[in-house]
Formats: sequence, C-alpha cells, structure tokens
Amino acid sequence: MAMSIDEKIELIKRNTVEIVNEDKIKKFLQGGVVYCGYECSGEIHLGHLVTIIKLLDLQKAGIKVKVLLADWHTWLNQKGNWDFVNKQVKQWEKGMKSIGLKAEFIKGTTFQQKPEYVEDLLRMSLKTTINRGVRAMQQLNRNMENAKISQVIYPLMQIEDVKGLSVNFVVAGTDQRKIYMLGLEVGEEVGIPESVYLYTPLIPGLKGPGVKMSSSIPESFISIRDKKSDIIKKVNKAYCKVGDVESNPILSIIKLIIFPLFEKVEVKRDKKYGEHLIFKTYKKLEKDFESGELHPSDLKNAVAEHLEKIIAPIRRAWK
Repeated sequence: MAMSIDEKIELIKRNTVEIVNEDKIKKFLQGGVVYCGYECSGEIHLGHLVTIIKLLDLQKAGIKVKVLLADWHTWLNQKGNWDFVNKQVKQWEKGMKSIGLKAEFIKGTTFQQKPEYVEDLLRMSLKTTINRGVRAMQQLNRNMENAKISQVIYPLMQIEDVKGLSVNFVVAGTDQRKIYMLGLEVGEEVGIPESVYLYTPLIPGLKGPGVKMSSSIPESFISIRDKKSDIIKKVNKAYCKVGDVESNPILSIIKLIIFPLFEKVEVKRDKKYGEHLIFKTYKKLEKDFESGELHPSDLKNAVAEHLEKIIAPIRRAWK
C-alpha cells in the first residue's frame, strides 16, 4: 500500500533531534533529493548506521538518495594518504549497498575540482573568520588546537556540496550541525539552495557517559568487521544502567538502529524469569526496562542477536 503524504513526512522526521526548515518538507517531497557525506577513513560502524538508516527512511518516502564518498574531505582532515583513501572508497560503496541503499554514490573529487566550485569556496572564505571555521570543525577533529588550513577549508566544502550535488534534503549527525549552520550564514553569498537539514542523534560510546562512539577508541564502538563473538563480547561489556536513558548506548542502538529495521524485537529469557518478551515499539521497551521488567542482560542478548543479523551481510560485502 502506498504511503500517504503525512506518513512520508513522519518517516522522514523519525529519530531526528532537530530539523531546520521543517516547514519545507512537504514542498520538497516532490522531486526531493537527499545526501549525506562520509569520510572514508576506516570501516563502517554503528555510528554511521544511524545516518545510513535515516537515508533508507527517505528512500522509502520516495526521495532520491545521493551518498558523498568524501575522499577529498578525508584527505584534508588528515585521515589517510590517497592510496588508503581510494581503497576505502571502494569498500564503503560495497558495504553501503549491502544494507539496501539504492543510492547514487559520488566521489568528492569528481565534482569538487570544478572551477565554479573552487570559486564559491573562495567567495565564502572572504566572509568566514578563521575562528569561525575552527569552531565549525571542533566536533569532527579533537586536535583543532593545532588545526591546519586544510581543516578550515573542509567546512566550506561541505557547505558547497549542498549546491554541487543539487539536493534539497541533508542528513547529518549533530556533530555536523555547526558546519551547516555556518552555511546558513555565508551560503547566500554563493547561492546555496534552501534545504531541509535533518540532524540525527549520536550513539553514546559503549563505555558509557563522556565517551563518544569513535573508531579511535576500540572499546567504544562496534564495527561491521566485528565477528559475532566480538559483537556479543562488546555488547555484554557495554554500559547499560537502569534509570539512565540519555547516556545508555544499548537503548540508543535499539531505538536508532534495530527498531527501524525490524517490525518487532523479541527478547528471549530463561524460563525461570518468565516468558519471552516481544516489543513492537521502542517506547514500550524503554518503559519495561526502566520498571525492571526487562533485565539489562536479557536486553543485551537481544541487541547482540539483532546486530549480528544486520551486520553479517555488510561484513561479507566488506571482505
């Protein structure tokens, strides 16, 4: 059955923490094009899956998807040499296709070297202070105290990509927010098109509060290269305190990754603790977790089982 306009809008808005130009969603639905950009600097992990799943939502809503494999951004942010980056780009495309993304995959260097693109960067640079450029990058690189000029060029390129890729929807994690907000300030200078900006939450690191999920902290994240035994081990060690919803990586994984891909989540329990539990909504699962009806160890077992189902085909494609 075809989705109604309202159903499409709800799907687009699902699991976002902020939407800029939300009132334009309906207007842009007809002929909608969305993009999200990815630094190809290591394997895909759960943090990336949040935005990938958001792209799948927009794909289901009938919006054309473009994925920017940001090779030039990766290099400018000092995440690897060109040999490494080019190999990563190929792996990323294979991995993302295995999730069911029917996207147009675009390497940054295929359009970012055009004279009109570079001219727009220079024009925006005249309106942007060094301090403003550094602030825009602070959540993407921990060493901005020793920032290179390349890392200040980076946000201007990301702003220009909205124009270069001809999109009217943008998906990004909240760590990208400062870049696109800068774009709303200086983008008029070069005619950056009006777009809907959909910001998705970041999954807390597995180690608990204060630790971001990052490939530079091995114990904090789950990679699509992790074997089933690795996934089980990492999930079992993860922070999952009853009463803490905001900083709980296990609940975030359930809400942002598992529920969007499964109609229901089954939690298997030892018979002496009661029957298996079946959840059709995240809200009910969270409520039972907070009340103590759902034990953290049972929840972790369910998360590991469902993650393996999601990750296995991506892992095979990555190899």
